[in-house]
Amino acid sequence: MYSEISKGKAIIVSAPSGAGKTTIVKYLLNNVKNLAFSVSATNRSMRPNEIHGEDYYFVSTDEFLEKADKGEFLEWEEVYEGAYYGTLHSEIERIWAQGKTVIFDVDVIGGLDLKAYFNEKALSIFIQPPSIEALRNRLSLRETETQSSLDKRIGKAARELEFASAFDCLIINEDLGKACIEAVSKVQSFLKGA
Repeated sequence: MYSEISKGKAIIVSAPSGAGKTTIVKYLLNNVKNLAFSVSATNRSMRPNEIHGEDYYFVSTDEFLEKADKGEFLEWEEVYEGAYYGTLHSEIERIWAQGKTVIFDVDVIGGLDLKAYFNEKALSIFIQPPSIEALRNRLSLRETETQSSLDKRIGKAARELEFASAFDCLIINEDLGKACIEAVSKVQSFLKGA
C-alpha cells in the first residue's frame, strides 16, 4: 500500500471541459517555479496531439479498474460513460520526492475530491467560462467532438458550474491573458503562504 502523503503542497485547477484549464495550467508550469504536472491515468483513446506519460497515462479499461481495485488511485471517477480518469498515488509521491509542488488539471468532481484530501495543503482554482455559449463555441472550434459528445460536455459543464463556490478561488476566463496572470498571482501568493 502507498505511504500516507504527508508533505508538500498542491495546486488544483478545475473547470468544465473547454474553459481553458489546460492552457492555464501550462502557463503556470512555465511561469511559476518548482511546479510539476500530475499526469492522470485514463482509459480513453489518445488524441493525435497527446503523448503517453506526458498528457495522460493511457491504459486499458481492465488495467484502470484493476488499479482502482488495488487502491492505487488517490481519486478516480467515470467522467463520461465508459471513460475513466484518476490520480495515481505514485504520481504525487514522485513529484514530492523531487521537492516540487504538484499541479493538477482535473475535472470539477476530481478537483473537489482532491481538495477534500489535501485540505489546507492545496489551493483549488475554478476556471469559469464567460458563458455556456462561449464554452460551446470553444469546444466546437476544437473539432474533436461529435454533436452528441458536444451536447454531453455542455450538459455536464452546466452542472459543474454549480460547484464553483466550493473552490478557494474563481477565475473567469473571458480574456485568456488576464486569466493566466491572475492564476500566477493566486498560486504565488499561496506558495508564499500569504
